[in-house]
Amino acid sequence: MKIYIYLLALTTTVFFITSCGSEDKKPVTDSTPAIAVKVSQVETNSNSPFLSVSGKIQATNSADLSTRMMGYVNKVHVNVGDNVQKGQLLVSINNSDLQAKRAQVNAGITEATAAFNNAQKDYNRFKNLFADNSASQKELDDMTANFEMAKARLEAANQMKNEVNAQFAYSNITAPFSGMITSKTVEAGNMANPGIPLISIETPESFEVMAMVPESEISEIKKGTTVDVLVKSINKTIKGKVTEVSTSAKNTGGQYLVKIAIEKTEANILSGMFTTVQFPVERIAKSTLVLIPTEAIVTKGQLSGVYTISQSNTAMLRWLRLGRTFGNQVEVLSGLNADEAYIVSAEGKLFNGVKISIQ
Repeated sequence: MKIYIYLLALTTTVFFITSCGSEDKKPVTDSTPAIAVKVSQVETNSNSPFLSVSGKIQATNSADLSTRMMGYVNKVHVNVGDNVQKGQLLVSINNSDLQAKRAQVNAGITEATAAFNNAQKDYNRFKNLFADNSASQKELDDMTANFEMAKARLEAANQMKNEVNAQFAYSNITAPFSGMITSKTVEAGNMANPGIPLISIETPESFEVMAMVPESEISEIKKGTTVDVLVKSINKTIKGKVTEVSTSAKNTGGQYLVKIAIEKTEANILSGMFTTVQFPVERIAKSTLVLIPTEAIVTKGQLSGVYTISQSNTAMLRWLRLGRTFGNQVEVLSGLNADEAYIVSAEGKLFNGVKISIQ
């Protein structure tokens, strides 16, 4: 009888515990409002309307100034960013050795001039004596030879003076044209070595683009063609005209140099900026191009992507590998297919998994 009561109590306890742990759980609903977005279908283009190549901006008139003599720099008269005029003194190099050499040359000229004047007098005197039969032919020939040698010595001394004066020009670096100082690699007290650039100068507001065109396309590029130059850093497109087309790629690894003169513009362009040059060359692309607008691109560090739509109607960030730029569109090399849609704009901040509502 005691055992029966124990089992009954144990059964009742287990039933009670089981009943308490089996309460129904209500599902949690997501009440976050959906973000309204606009989507677009991927565009494809089998015909590329232009050839797009990379280029770099440089000043039309620029120069790296150096010296032909070695010496310590006495003074640098300008700083980077200064506007200078043609002939203005930029760098002074110590020329004490040239001054000593010029003094020696001047002394030599004085000596050669005195010898020349004396030889000329002797020559004229013996010439008159020979005419009066008072001097022999041998004496006249000797005086003539002395006169010619004195004349040659004076000429050599004068030419040496010209050489020293030319070396003085290399000790004072002056501006070859009016422009702006763009770089300075020397300070007072530094040693200036022959052929090493000391100062760089360029003419502002006059630029050209150096572009490299592959050998498969160079035959389509003609001098005088108007092109579009997209300056990537400022996102501006400027008109330009082809001024030079190289006919040799001997030293450029199969890439042909093309120069494009940029039209005057109010855009803040500077030397060294990278560009994309678009030549109006009609050609058939080898494969279908997948194009999306640049405004739809999401950039995080060095990665580029675009938001697409998942099956559950949420935003999904997909990383892409991009190619060439065609105006306001960019080529997608991988990461997005031609039959897919992507989000162009949204009325809120997008992130992976956020609910969206297509407008």
